[in-house]
Amino acid sequence: MVEITEEKNGRKPRIFHVSNRETLLKLRDDILRLHGFEVDSTLYSQCSPDQVAKGEYDLVLIDVEGENRVGQAIQLCNDIKEFSPGQQVAYVCNYRVAIESDCPDEVIRAEFNPEALVRSVQQALPGR
Repeated sequence: MVEITEEKNGRKPRIFHVSNRETLLKLRDDILRLHGFEVDSTLYSQCSPDQVAKGEYDLVLIDVEGENRVGQAIQLCNDIKEFSPGQQVAYVCNYRVAIESDCPDEVIRAEFNPEALVRSVQQALPGR
């Protein structure tokens, strides 16, 4: 069982989650909130790097839905890192997606295992 994330410096760790799959986006957000994260999310088409910078997030999760979305994830990651160079970014994908990119700080292999997702997010947070 995954532990509930403790508040850091008097606040919950803040996650910004980007995906094209609205149902999965909401499901992951709810799972992360249940485990002590503060989560904001949006669809790819509505995400902008300045939106991330304004929120002072501990981690940005970019859903890489399949091989055909790797380029879009890399571009978004690069845009975020250009706008906010110190921002921690992680790709969330399944084991079939091979990612060759220097952009993300982490690649979280989620499959359909909520426990693994939460554990991986906790490990990807800065200072953990």
